Amino acid sequence: MPILDPHSFEFISRSADQTRRVGMRLGALLQTGDVIGLVGDLGSGKTTLVQGIASGWGSLDPASSPTFVLVNVYRHPDGANLYHLDAYRLDRVEEAIDLDIDAMLTEGPLVVEWAEKIKAALTDEGLWVHMKYIDEEQRDVIFSARGERFEEMLSQLRRQIYGG
Repeated sequence: MPILDPHSFEFISRSADQTRRVGMRLGALLQTGDVIGLVGDLGSGKTTLVQGIASGWGSLDPASSPTFVLVNVYRHPDGANLYHLDAYRLDRVEEAIDLDIDAMLTEGPLVVEWAEKIKAALTDEGLWVHMKYIDEEQRDVIFSARGERFEEMLSQLRRQIYGG
């Protein structure tokens, strides 16, 4: 887990619905070219968060884990795409590069589960979300921004969640 600093904040989700609602708030902030890296063990809530992100971004497509297909594409009514990559089954960074991440980022935002496995293939800037299973209902979620655009996104998300 990262050490909390001015570029991070922690949120304790008390239900899957709450995780989805936070995802919806985050999804509403996304723009083409944004990268959201999700880190956390199986069962930590990554796919649940992505369901909220896709919905908040404006997709009517149901979000599900792309573990076996590697990439799911969720459509926005305006024609943009939200890419959902699951790096769990990737063994090498080159496999992620072969998926043409750069092309995805010209068409919409990219959300990556197990992002730490392909960190070298991702942009240096982005929002990283570290998720940890606490118990059946609760998840510890730490948002960390890298880069000015994502600092602003983090600030907006913090205000939406906590007010002020």
